[in-house]
Amino acid sequence: MFMGEYQHNIDAKGRLIIPAKFRDGLGETFVITRGLDQCLFGYPLNEWRQLEEKLKLLPMTKKDARAFTRFFFSGAVECELDKQGRVNLPSSLLGYSKLVKECVILGVSNRIEIWNKELWEEYFAESEESFSDIAENMIDFDI
Repeated sequence: MFMGEYQHNIDAKGRLIIPAKFRDGLGETFVITRGLDQCLFGYPLNEWRQLEEKLKLLPMTKKDARAFTRFFFSGAVECELDKQGRVNLPSSLLGYSKLVKECVILGVSNRIEIWNKELWEEYFAESEESFSDIAENMIDFDI
């Protein structure tokens, strides 16, 4: 399980340090793809495969299913950490997520999320204002 919030910088070559607490959980090879809300999602291979199986079940006759599957898989890359615990992020993912320098890396249960620091702060401030409403709606999910 991934949890916590960490701040790191991307270097000039597009490399980002993955927090040590997340490295073992991600494994030697993992997948990073476009996430929702303009962040990146990172999955260990076993979680990625489970998600892939679920997405295969979506009806390809539905326009939204095709669009989501394209969005999710076309941005996916297999990654490995270097000896310093860094991952090299492709320019397409850097552009999508507006990652330039300061980043926030979050642990979110079965995945990590990589955010542009400013976008994360904006998102968090907006969500924080409505957190009690969001929590109230979670009752429908038996949480």
